[in-house]
Amino acid sequence: MSTDLCPPYAPFFGFAGVASAMIFSTVGAAFGTAKSGIGIAGLGSFRPELIMRSLVPVVMSGIVAVYGLVVSVLIAGSLHPSKDYTLAAGFIHLGAGLSCGMTGIGAGYAIGIVGDSCVRAYVHEQRIFVGMVLILIFAEVLGLYGLIVALIMNTRVTSLSGCN
Repeated sequence: MSTDLCPPYAPFFGFAGVASAMIFSTVGAAFGTAKSGIGIAGLGSFRPELIMRSLVPVVMSGIVAVYGLVVSVLIAGSLHPSKDYTLAAGFIHLGAGLSCGMTGIGAGYAIGIVGDSCVRAYVHEQRIFVGMVLILIFAEVLGLYGLIVALIMNTRVTSLSGCN
């Protein structure tokens, strides 16, 4: 009966959750940084004094990667070779990693598109800065939702019974 609950391949799904959280959220952050960076590079040739205020989308993109890092460290902390690991725990960790990673991709994509467009508009009209920050916050919240769901799912794993 213990082999049915805790097969030897169960940790694979937990580690897949670790990888999903880290890889996908980092891809989203990289896209957001690259796309916003293109707009900042364009802005810098016209108005170099506005570059520092235009770095907000890049910083917010980096926060998306931190969400994936937090989730992956929490999931990896639950994986111990000496402890039994159920198949249900593996699937919950996979779901937690995917929820954080996929929302990280969405948030990074949104931050990149908004950051690029708003930074280019910021060259011509500086009053757009507050609107840009507000839209970026709403885009960032997408990643935060995935982090919250992943944290809730990770707390459910502790309530699962062992394999014996």
